[in-house]
Amino acid sequence: MAFKFLEKLSQDFSELLNDKEEYNVIIEVGQEQSEKTFTAHSAILRYRSSYFNKELSNTVPSDDNNKIIIKPYISAQIFEIILKYIYLGIVDTENMDNRTIYDLMVVANELEFEELSDKLENHLIESKASWLRTHFTFVYHSIFKYNKFKNLENFCNDIIAKHPSTIFESAKFTSLHESALISILKRDDLQMKESEIWDYVIKWGTAQNSTLPEKLEEWSDENFTTLKTTLQQCLPLIRYFHIPNPEVVDKIKPYKKILDKELWNDLKQYLILPDRPIKSIILPQRLVLKQEFPARVIELFSTLINEEHASMISSWIDYRSTSYSSRNNPYEFQLILQGSKDGFAPRTFWNICGGQANTIVVAKVKGADEIIGGFNPLAWDETKEEWMGTNKSFIFSFKNGNIQNSILSRIKKESMALWYPQHKGIFGPIFGRNEFMMRSDVSDFTQGGLSWCGDSNYCYEKPIRATKCRFSILDYELFFTCFIIYSSRNNPYEFQLILQGSKDGFAPRTFWNICGGQANTIVVAKVKGADEIIGGFNPLAWDETKEEWMGTNKSFIFSFKNGNIQNSILSRIKKESMALWYPQHKGIFGPIFGRNEFMMRSDVSDFTQGGLSWCGDSNYCYEKPIRATKCRFSILDYETSQLSKIFEKEPTKSTSKQFFDFSELLTEREKHENLGDDGSVLAVYREYDSVGHRIRC
Repeated sequence: MAFKFLEKLSQDFSELLNDKEEYNVIIEVGQEQSEKTFTAHSAILRYRSSYFNKELSNTVPSDDNNKIIIKPYISAQIFEIILKYIYLGIVDTENMDNRTIYDLMVVANELEFEELSDKLENHLIESKASWLRTHFTFVYHSIFKYNKFKNLENFCNDIIAKHPSTIFESAKFTSLHESALISILKRDDLQMKESEIWDYVIKWGTAQNSTLPEKLEEWSDENFTTLKTTLQQCLPLIRYFHIPNPEVVDKIKPYKKILDKELWNDLKQYLILPDRPIKSIILPQRLVLKQEFPARVIELFSTLINEEHASMISSWIDYRSTSYSSRNNPYEFQLILQGSKDGFAPRTFWNICGGQANTIVVAKVKGADEIIGGFNPLAWDETKEEWMGTNKSFIFSFKNGNIQNSILSRIKKESMALWYPQHKGIFGPIFGRNEFMMRSDVSDFTQGGLSWCGDSNYCYEKPIRATKCRFSILDYELFFTCFIIYSSRNNPYEFQLILQGSKDGFAPRTFWNICGGQANTIVVAKVKGADEIIGGFNPLAWDETKEEWMGTNKSFIFSFKNGNIQNSILSRIKKESMALWYPQHKGIFGPIFGRNEFMMRSDVSDFTQGGLSWCGDSNYCYEKPIRATKCRFSILDYETSQLSKIFEKEPTKSTSKQFFDFSELLTEREKHENLGDDGSVLAVYREYDSVGHRIRC
């Protein structure tokens, strides 16, 4: 019979770990203020770790016969856990925060402790999936940096296949590692149109080559060769033969020089004679999964604020004078960081929140029944040390947890909305000149009492606290504010086609004859010689009897570049009294938005001829120009559709199908709600929604 005394053995080894006399290895970890020295025994390190066996073999002893190993990029906290694992074979994750578990997995992998690394990887997937999803962008970029965590790669790729916008629409998409992009493109179940996949591949490829000209017409053969070389591993994974003909012409053809000649010739032949054999390999069409969208569930999303607070904050984002109700709040607050779970170190804030835009920070003041917070539409960026400008940010406070006792303070000095500090190991978010600042000199926001809401109104309208006292916090959270969108399946608007140029004719008079009396209409036109869609929304009735300015605060104009909703521009009405001009000469002019910010004109009674339509570069009536060029143009085709609300019935598809499905583009556009200041687009019809057919982002 074998008697095992493993517990006693483990206890003895723990004594050895604490032995400060017989050691012969010194390991230095961390940097500067966080640097720490550990001692160990070479015999144990050699037999427990192949990595340390190699390190020790290549290290020359010092004068006192100790070998010194320096690991500045491993934190003292992580290495202490590793050292206990080496000596005791025990790792306790019970009270370990999720980021520490993740960092421990990475270090264990680097030090070639495969058993520990694999165990932690599976533990994260099985027990910490919610954290992985919340910190998806960070996790996905980092695992492909190391290229060691195949189970996590598969976990993340399963999410991306079903929800590709998670990574494709993130601010860090273009910094994605090539191997990560390739692994996504290989998926047969990637839920994205092939032409959109092509758009993103081109976007990624061009971003890797900053010297490429912005305008494609300025590209040389050498430029195309550069892009082709960059994308040589990605291009074979595109399912070219499953891209609709118009999109091949509009999207693939401009980049035909990066394709093999045989592939491009086969693709052209396939467009014309799809039944004729070709030499190129035809990859199978990607599988389309049937999506079932669950009803929105109100769940506990925060330990600091409730649904009522969230609805009030959402109304502030939308500049509403009254609060949304919890039922019709158009935003979902997705928790990104929680101090009590992720830690209170300032550096943790920047590590987790870097790259995240449209975020809400909320913090509970220690010793006061008070919530303070701020909204930042810009992306937090740990690489910057400068003032950040925006006209959308605000700070706020709730006293006694009551929304009636709230203070809202909007940005006043836009150029100094936020300060991204140099010392990110000390400072967290800083709004204005310390009008709301989180700080700790001991790497813990709950200690030291250095956070502050100053009594200045230099950058923001008013102070949000009645006291100038500095404070510590009890807990804090950061949320991504995600707009709740319509799907194509439950879009509450029906697009009823009332005019199509290619069927009804292109004479200006035809527009007024057919559209006269019609209100709530969308006009869309395809620009001749440019892969560009332009259009406008008019809530008023077109009236062929009027010759005057028409006023409304609901109209807008827009454009889609390269048929891609990511390349869209929305320009809302600014000068309401001059929203539309109903002209005298209706035999020459069609719709005119503002002072020619979008105008359709023809002196030869044909919008496809003469090149007199125009989108001016003025921002007199509308917020911004919707085209990058001032050139006049003719159109290839145009359509006018009337929007009608669908009540208690399944939505129907638009009959507008000749050169693109605008209904799908519009509902997709709403996914890309962005409250930033970079020419971003707001959800097109959110102010009209009262039905509540919404789904999660």
